[in-house]
Amino acid sequence: QVQFVESGGGLVQPGGSLRLSCAASGSSLTFYTMGWYRQPPGKQRELVAGITSIGDTNYVDSVKGRFTISRDKNTVSLQMNSLKPEDTAVYYCNGGWSWPGNYWGQGTQVTVSS
Repeated sequence: QVQFVESGGGLVQPGGSLRLSCAASGSSLTFYTMGWYRQPPGKQRELVAGITSIGDTNYVDSVKGRFTISRDKNTVSLQMNSLKPEDTAVYYCNGGWSWPGNYWGQGTQVTVSS
């Protein structure tokens, strides 16, 4: 059974940094796509950053220059710098062979507030 386990969320002040990590288990294959989605309160879930198994990346415009996604096989991380209150959301790890992939983590809360 495939499982995605996230870690690294929390409360941070505006301008601060957080690093999210996600480890996938239960698959002998390397997922083609891995990424991070987020869902702010009362809004739809959106793709924040994605990365393929060959290293191609994409970011939503609002995080370009502030967030960096990286991966090692089926482990993916998201370094978030210069955080803003509008980055507050539940962040979900995702992976599979399409966008979005078939598999989701349980979500981790990121709150940016003074």
